[in-house]
Amino acid sequence: MRLFLPCALSLLATVALPAADTNLAAGATNQLGLDLRKQLGQPEENFCLSPYSIQAALAMTFAGADGETRAEMSRVLHYPDQGEAVHASFAALQKSLEQMAKETEKIAANSKKFGGPSEPITLAIANRLFAQNGYDFRDSFRTLATKFYGAGFELLDFRNNPERDRQHINSWIEEQTRRRIRDLIPPDGVNKSTRLVLANAIYLKAPWQSEFSDRATELKPFHVRGGEPVDVPTMREQATVGYARKSGFTAVTLPYAGRDLQLLVILPDENNGLAKLEDQLTASLLKDYARLDAQLVALDLPKFKLEPPTIFLSKALQGLGMKTAFDIPPQSANFDAMAARKPNDYLAISEVFHKTFIAIDEKGTEAAAATAVAMMAMAAAPRDQPKPIEVKVDRPFFYAIQHVPSGACLFIGRVTDPR
Repeated sequence: MRLFLPCALSLLATVALPAADTNLAAGATNQLGLDLRKQLGQPEENFCLSPYSIQAALAMTFAGADGETRAEMSRVLHYPDQGEAVHASFAALQKSLEQMAKETEKIAANSKKFGGPSEPITLAIANRLFAQNGYDFRDSFRTLATKFYGAGFELLDFRNNPERDRQHINSWIEEQTRRRIRDLIPPDGVNKSTRLVLANAIYLKAPWQSEFSDRATELKPFHVRGGEPVDVPTMREQATVGYARKSGFTAVTLPYAGRDLQLLVILPDENNGLAKLEDQLTASLLKDYARLDAQLVALDLPKFKLEPPTIFLSKALQGLGMKTAFDIPPQSANFDAMAARKPNDYLAISEVFHKTFIAIDEKGTEAAAATAVAMMAMAAAPRDQPKPIEVKVDRPFFYAIQHVPSGACLFIGRVTDPR
């Protein structure tokens, strides 16, 4: 039986949850993002990943794991094996994100007259379980998915028409992500053995707290892949933003509307220094950079848009140590907390699909992501201002879209060629 997990974006149902903090979910999200970056490493190429989307999808899958499979997933995903603590933390993080977006609606209504952001942040997060009609999923698993992730069951018929159901799931993801994520599940991504697709999607449209001026955008040199410079459209802004100068690199944070969401840019000193910089990044470092001291900065930042194809994550996750979930070795997968194991019928993950979109320009950022895990049935400023600090992002750099209160990175990536 194949279980398929996509990540998509939409609003979850409101439910009463126990009090929980976001630290567990934020830390696990950031660490998994950095772990996968190393596994998927092509340091000379553009890269975009939504560790939040991946974690949301896999957290629902984790809810159905048991035995050694649960222990492996706990280690790889950086979860403590403490009952519902993992799920409560992810629910708290989502609630905080949705509240952040809601607050910017009030800000936008009052800020136009003062030159602030004229539009609120649009954020949608959705989860759904697409299940084989008639398959005996445990009520406790279904209840947990609904309670913490707002993920209701939609009954499909993979046994008789997997291609129709694949297109249906892709259409749902496309709708949730405002058409930014299309064709997440490739042909044959689900088949007659598929029994469940756990889907999560995220869509974000965030205006800057202070927009870049269109008139200041010019063609300026960028050292593509650390080599010879090529002219690319580059934005220019002088503003008081988060700034830190460290040995070998510079970090800058640019706030979006409301200041609870920001773009983190980490720029190596050397044109070809990004790979070395990325090897130094840690989850705790990313969290520390959620709140940098404010400095007056004159910033050059290239515009860019990335639409990478679907990424297949199974090999990367197996490389991190999550093997029995993929039934390696055979008959080792244990998702008995999701559905009772039978002698010739048990669940295992066959593939994890992930796809992203991100665009940054003078107005702000638009981003989306979807992740899918497939499981298959196995037989068996003051008046006298100081001089601004010049920061020219004219070489490959690391970036993250970061939730400031928790430090969680919704998106991470690198830009080696902004064209």
